[in-house]
Order: sequence, then structure tokens, then C-alpha cells
Amino acid sequence: MIQTVKKAMFLLLVLINTHAIAQKNNEDFKVVDEYVKSLGTLDTLNMGTISYIVTKKFPDNKDKVRAIFDWIAYNISFDCKGARVNGNEKNNSEDVLKKRKATSSGYAALFQDMCSVVKIRCLTVDGYFKNNVEQINQKPDDFNHTWDVIQLGESPETWFYVDPTLGSGFTDDKVTVFTKAYNDAYFFADRTIFNYQHLPDNHAWLLGPGTKSTGNFFSLPLVKNAAYEFGISNFSPADGFIKTTIKKAVSFSFKASGSSAIDIVALAIGEDKKKKIKTVDYTFSGGVIRFSYKFEEENSYPVTVLINNKPVLGYLVEANE
Repeated sequence: MIQTVKKAMFLLLVLINTHAIAQKNNEDFKVVDEYVKSLGTLDTLNMGTISYIVTKKFPDNKDKVRAIFDWIAYNISFDCKGARVNGNEKNNSEDVLKKRKATSSGYAALFQDMCSVVKIRCLTVDGYFKNNVEQINQKPDDFNHTWDVIQLGESPETWFYVDPTLGSGFTDDKVTVFTKAYNDAYFFADRTIFNYQHLPDNHAWLLGPGTKSTGNFFSLPLVKNAAYEFGISNFSPADGFIKTTIKKAVSFSFKASGSSAIDIVALAIGEDKKKKIKTVDYTFSGGVIRFSYKFEEENSYPVTVLINNKPVLGYLVEANE
């Protein structure tokens, strides 16, 4: 009887501790986020002083990195004009702080420099990123994106992806308008989803599973920001270019391992004023969503998979008679 009571008490303590850990993980950065937001723009200070102020309350290196990510995401905007005119030309941190605008290379450089001030090892990584479905199977002439890898230890398991550019907001497909929208999915990002979106020039900085082939990378569908929320992986078709005949069903499937409930699955077909939203009937079994759709119009057009009206995957469809 005593042993039974002891076992029951032990299990209760385990459950309580597990619940407490889960709660802590869900709110790990609440204090950091609110503190950094309260600091404002700090627009009269230099980079070193800003780095010190945003991190000084946090002894843990992970919290320091989060604070730096937050401050950049809250206060730096993407330079659409600069990106269209000069591509991903390198920006230095002083220019970024002066203009409060940057291309991805400027975001990554500022993030690296601020980490360096507080003695945290951070490397910038040049590589590729697809902005729209027109880039499927179309490799650009030069690297078009830059992000960071944080190293909190010697082992690759303690290295983490950070993309401060995408953490600060998003652009339209043509990179003409930037929308400010904080997104912490790009802080210590899910490696599998990140590698669907990013291909580093140096394969040593490919953390976790992902292709090392430029051709394979550009053949993939466009993986959107909301893919992190719903934990999208193992998608089919695996090729971003779908060639089909009208009224022949195309089968779609993907794993959804996120914690968000799924209510509606739909397709956004076409673009601008011609865009049509088609809700689909789907099955959800074993963590996998499956549905099929018959494209009725003969043409080439972008098709976006939506979950709860949020875009997760983008394809280019060519439908013929």
C-alpha cells in the first residue's frame, strides 16, 4: 500500500513538473519580448550601446540572442527598392542603423555584429531563397538571400538558424511592398521547414535534413511563412511545377504536425483580380492532409495551398486540354 502511494505521488510530481516545463517553454521569451518592445527605437545610440541595452537584463545567451532578434525585427524594415536595384548587395551595420532599412545581407550583418558585441558566436550565410512561384526551376545568377547561424556550443545540435529579415515582415511576390509583421518562427527556426525555403552556398551550414542540389532546391514548391505554424513537411507533389490536363484530378498531400487546429483547406488559383479561392474536401489521418482538385481553365497560373486562409505552399500549374 505504501509503495503504491509512493508511486502515485511520484507520477503526480512528474505530471506537475512536465506541465510546468511545458508552460515555461510556451512563455520562454515573453519577458524578453516585452522588455525589448518597451525600449523603442533607440535611434540616438550606436550599435554597441544598443546591443548592451537590449541584452543586459538577460544572463542566458539564448535570451540575449532573442533580444537582439526582437530589436532588429521591431525596428528594421526591408529595403524593397534597394533589393530590386542592387540585389542582395552587402550593407554594413552603420548604414542599416542610419537608414533603418536593409536588404537581407544588411539584416544578417547587423544581427551578427550585435551578437559579437555580447560575445555570442554568429555567422552569416549567403544562399538562395524563392520569393514567388515564377522562380521555380529558375536559378538566379547570384546569391539572393542571407541569414545567420548561431553557435551556442561545439556540437551542430547547438547551432541554430535565425533569419532576421523574414522575422521582421514580408514582401509581396514582386518585392515592391514590405509589410511589417514580427514573426518569431524565424528565431531558432524549424530546420526541416527552413531547409525547404533556404539553400546555403556552403553545405556545412545546412543544418538538419535538406537538399544540397541547387536544381532540386529550385524545383521545390514555394514554402510560405505559415508552413511553420502548421508544421508542413513531406508534401506532394514534391515538384513545384505541375503539368496537367484540365478536369484531371491532381492529388495533394502533406504532413501537418503543428499545434494549430485545421478548419479549412483551400486553393487560391490565379493572381490579382483573377484570383479565385476554392475550398476543397480533405481528409486528415495520421497527421497527413490529403485532397485532390481538377483544374478547369487552360493556362499557366500560380496556385497556393491555404490552411485556415493562410498560405502554406505555392505551385505553378500548367493546365492543357
